[in-house]
Amino acid sequence: MKFDPAIAGVGLPALSPRPAAGHKGTFGKVAIVGGSVGMSGAVCLSSVAALRAGSGLVTAVVPAAIQPLVAMYEPCVMTCGLADSAAGLLPVADVQLRQIWRGRDAVAAGPGLGQGPAQLGLVRGLLESCECPLVLDADALNLAAAERLLLAGGSARAGRTIVLTPHPGEFSRLTGLDVSQIEADRVGVASEFARQSGAVVVLKGPGTVVTDGLRAWVNPTGNSGMATAGSGDVLTGIVVSLLGQGLAGFEAAAIAVCAHGLAGDAAADRWTRRALIASDLLDFLPDAWRQLDQSESERRSS
Repeated sequence: MKFDPAIAGVGLPALSPRPAAGHKGTFGKVAIVGGSVGMSGAVCLSSVAALRAGSGLVTAVVPAAIQPLVAMYEPCVMTCGLADSAAGLLPVADVQLRQIWRGRDAVAAGPGLGQGPAQLGLVRGLLESCECPLVLDADALNLAAAERLLLAGGSARAGRTIVLTPHPGEFSRLTGLDVSQIEADRVGVASEFARQSGAVVVLKGPGTVVTDGLRAWVNPTGNSGMATAGSGDVLTGIVVSLLGQGLAGFEAAAIAVCAHGLAGDAAADRWTRRALIASDLLDFLPDAWRQLDQSESERRSS
């Protein structure tokens, strides 16, 4: 399927060209923090998605118990093990937090992370100390919601880019609104929370909304086959990758959502919506970038 930029509506940001003389550092060093016993796949999907979105270096930061599993999933992904025990992740010290984000161009947290005191301390620490753009998804959002870490205004005060990628259930926990209230005014409630928190909000679902509180973009791509476990983890990897390549929060999120949907549409054409699984999206991300590159080239030449 050829992507027609007209169906995306006004406001889809341009995808910048990839410099011919670039190197690994040019294209961003990102870290993805997540994973737990029984949920190693989530961080694997996010990490490979970041590579497929063009990152130069991707490090999966995971509990030591699952580090070998994550390392075997894709040899191009680097890994970093966090101390854990039979009971799960151990508290992460400040020095370890700095090691996670120092030297990175962007960090994501949440895919498969699990919930507990150690995970809460990790999310709180990243919100307080991380000096690069930060993406929160999945369990990181649930932990932030339980402790109201975002409405404390931390993201706005820090002057950093923070992107939140909730589905309606997670957004309900963040806002206290019923899912029915959210679905009745997706653009309005997402925009209001973006203004309150100072973050870019990606409210997932049919017609995913991307907003920074001033601008809003509703995604026309994607299909019901993407309503499957792991699809959101792939999106997180794409968002953090584009942030790491230097795009601003709103622009990175909008392009990521569009590309994610295009990959889903191509995967559904190949495998059907019923049979689509999240790892299929990784195989069709190259098709999505090709379509976006072509549409941008045509726009510039017209």
